[in-house]
Amino acid sequence: MKNKILLQGLVLFVAVAMGLSACAPAATPAPTTAPAAQPTTPPAAATTAPQPTAAPTQAAAQPTTPPAAATTAPAAASNFTFGILLVGPANDSGWSQANYEGAQYAAQKTGSKLVYVDKANSSDRPGTTVSQLAESLVSQGAKLIIFSSDDMKDGVLEFAKAHPDIPVIFSSGDYAWKDGKDYQNLPNVADVMPQMEYTKMIAGCAAALTTKTGKIGYVGPLINDETRRFADSAYLGAKYCWTNYLKKNPADLTFKVTWIGFWFNIPGTTADPTQVSDDFINQGYDVLMSGLDTTENVVEVGKAQAAGKQVWAVGYDYPGNCSPAPKACLGVPYFNWGPSYATMVKSAIDGSFKPDWIWAPPDWKDLNNKDTSAVGFLKGEALSADASTMVDKFTAELAGGLNLWKGPLNLQDKSVYLKDGEVATPQQIWYMPQLLEGMQGQSVPSK
Repeated sequence: MKNKILLQGLVLFVAVAMGLSACAPAATPAPTTAPAAQPTTPPAAATTAPQPTAAPTQAAAQPTTPPAAATTAPAAASNFTFGILLVGPANDSGWSQANYEGAQYAAQKTGSKLVYVDKANSSDRPGTTVSQLAESLVSQGAKLIIFSSDDMKDGVLEFAKAHPDIPVIFSSGDYAWKDGKDYQNLPNVADVMPQMEYTKMIAGCAAALTTKTGKIGYVGPLINDETRRFADSAYLGAKYCWTNYLKKNPADLTFKVTWIGFWFNIPGTTADPTQVSDDFINQGYDVLMSGLDTTENVVEVGKAQAAGKQVWAVGYDYPGNCSPAPKACLGVPYFNWGPSYATMVKSAIDGSFKPDWIWAPPDWKDLNNKDTSAVGFLKGEALSADASTMVDKFTAELAGGLNLWKGPLNLQDKSVYLKDGEVATPQQIWYMPQLLEGMQGQSVPSK
């Protein structure tokens, strides 16, 4: 998430991976303060994008713009405008900011113009549909629209059918996957999703190597296939490192997921992620992971650490996600949407855009390469030297072909998910029906 190559990366996801250097690259300066969200055209580039290998160390995170492309953008690109809809604020230090900066990267690499609308959700914009917001981007000249959240799936279909001449990118979707459950035969819709499963496994490993109580808490968003498979991935990584590196009994590892009900806090609608995080800490969970678009778990762990508690956090989504409490952070698995967005925008500019389902792989040769890897993992200040070495070892194992989606594995209700020796298909992973056996927490939404 190039198309044929990335689809080959999907196969590698369930079989073998490419090679990885076990040594982490040198750390570079952290981002600074995040800008205020803008309603339309994004700000001009001011700095060069860093290539960090450790979690940011300053108090807040700032979007950065990648360097200019090595080759000249097509002549038509200067007249090409594309838009992106963000489910949350453009400066949320999470999912929406990662998507926004990925779109900025694509704009600079292709020489095109970016317009956007953030907070594209029914709570922030009651009475306005996602399709209507996409229309507002078209009115500003957008000739391609990125819908950057699973929450927008209905709007994707409505808009794409109404505008068959406008290419649509559905981030995290599967409408273009002919072998998927939700395939729609729409010639103007392509899907892209980075293979976050890998770096969630690395994050889970870091959590398991650090916990002193053997209790890992996971603050989850809403419950769906995507969020279950990411939580399951974190658990698989944690369990592997707990048993294989620390030589501990898997029965002694507690991994609990508490869902808040949406991608971020909506007062009066969702559970409060601040309270969920505090409850975990008060119950003896000393490592808090996150599946949210925002930073509440990091903030609360930072407060608890400042009060003298021995607790740690694992961020999510965006390189600057741990910036509220860098000294409490073990690391951040993050999305790097830029390369995939740039390739897809370029295809719209040159007329080669086509419906594709892209599950974009990591670059195991350089996991934090902003130009080649769809996901990354930044080590945090709080990760010990010994744990860091073991995280490197685990990452190298994944790169060398270690496949944790291999049986025997049961689902939470003890039904068989994978038989002994059975390797999960892409569909079995993508459409994850439950949490895995050994995990605590709700597996399906309440009716």
